[in-house]
Amino acid sequence: MFDSLSNRLEAIVKRVRGKGRLTDDDVDEILREIRTALLEADVNVTVVRNVVGRIREQAVGAKLSQVLDPSQQVIKIVNQELTAMLGGETLKIAYASRPPTVVLMAGLQGSGKTTNTAKLARWFKSQGRQPLMVGADLQRPAAVEQLRTLGRQIDVPVFSEPGDPVSTARRGLDEARRLGKDVLLVDTAGRLSIDAELMEQVRQISVAVQPDYTFLVIDAMTGQDAVGVAQTFHETLAIDGVIMSKLDGDARGGAALSVKEVIGRPIAFASTGEKLNEFEQFHPDRMAGRILGMGDMLSLIDKAEQAWEKDKAEEAAERLLEGEFTLDDFLEQMQQLKKMGPLGGLLGLMPGMPKELKGAKIDDDQLKPIEAIIRSMTPYERRKPEVMNGSRRTRVANGSGTTVSDVNKLIKQFQEMQKMMKRMGVSMGGGRGGKKGKKGKGGKRMPAGLPAGFGGPGGPDLESLLGQLPAGMPGGFPGAPR
Repeated sequence: MFDSLSNRLEAIVKRVRGKGRLTDDDVDEILREIRTALLEADVNVTVVRNVVGRIREQAVGAKLSQVLDPSQQVIKIVNQELTAMLGGETLKIAYASRPPTVVLMAGLQGSGKTTNTAKLARWFKSQGRQPLMVGADLQRPAAVEQLRTLGRQIDVPVFSEPGDPVSTARRGLDEARRLGKDVLLVDTAGRLSIDAELMEQVRQISVAVQPDYTFLVIDAMTGQDAVGVAQTFHETLAIDGVIMSKLDGDARGGAALSVKEVIGRPIAFASTGEKLNEFEQFHPDRMAGRILGMGDMLSLIDKAEQAWEKDKAEEAAERLLEGEFTLDDFLEQMQQLKKMGPLGGLLGLMPGMPKELKGAKIDDDQLKPIEAIIRSMTPYERRKPEVMNGSRRTRVANGSGTTVSDVNKLIKQFQEMQKMMKRMGVSMGGGRGGKKGKKGKGGKRMPAGLPAGFGGPGGPDLESLLGQLPAGMPGGFPGAPR
């Protein structure tokens, strides 16, 4: 999603790069391109008009700035507006003083409401909460059984009973209190389209359980139709936030960019894949950065912190700083990396990544030959790959089902990476007898063990790393060295 919009915006920035100042004609041309890009992305026409007007006001004044060059001014202004369009700030969940915190899930049939109920329950569980799900969708055949199946996968109980959905929701609230659960998620019925019966039923359920949060699940693939759905539900339920499903699809992204401006409610969570763990809080500023080609290092760090086993990561980072990074460490990091999600998706989070690689379909099976080669080596060979002579390489190739050329390529690439890691360790204050560096002021440190040695003990903080990104990257970061 957003690929087309991202490409158009990057092209706009490149067009003004190198100009000494922004003239009125430059601003007009940029705004025409931005308007076209947003309309092609299926953004609501009224939203486009409002956003372009705000960008114009800022861009005209921005030409007086002596700090940023025109391309950086454009990227800063558009980044601010994209962030505002996507919701502004990340929605922070405030839990009820008297549990449970009640969450009502609404949406049309086929939007992914039941699956996202389970995904949200899993997210609450990861926050240390004890959720209970209520299956109040008694109209769709097998809806409750689907919720029970998902509940078993994430070890979250499900309450439901046949009969009246409103009564079921009310009884579910009583059950949550009886069991001492601190979060209650109520999955309601949907329809293929909005009708009076649907809205009245979900309104009655809302009255019965008095939700602390009402989330509307929207299928991002439905485009502008999703905005109309959001308006209708909001008029009935007073929506607190939107859960955008299928955000990993190939839709143009207009719904995500329009819903906040139209109903005044932010995107709270995003479903980024079919698996239950492919679900995350929605960060408008981070998504804006991805659209503008600046990557999303904070999300990459969050994924690493969740997936990495801290003790192993710390040990690997210590060895890295001592210049002792081995093939065993490399193999371990590959295993940890796969826990962070599809590799193609991770590439899109990295700043400066060529657009050809963003969202690339990289199958984890492509890593299997590398794993096979390393596992076919003896422990000594993994620690000392320089001992790999011709006969050893032939043995490993035969044992791993690969070729000697594959083995040669892996060893060469690893030795180059090992040299780089050793230099990085020295520059960070590692190495024998060296002192570990200190965390920078106000920065968020990369977790130890991030692939290929990002961060770790003595590593630079995030702010320092971002400041070193090349200005030639799409739009550059304001203040980056040129």
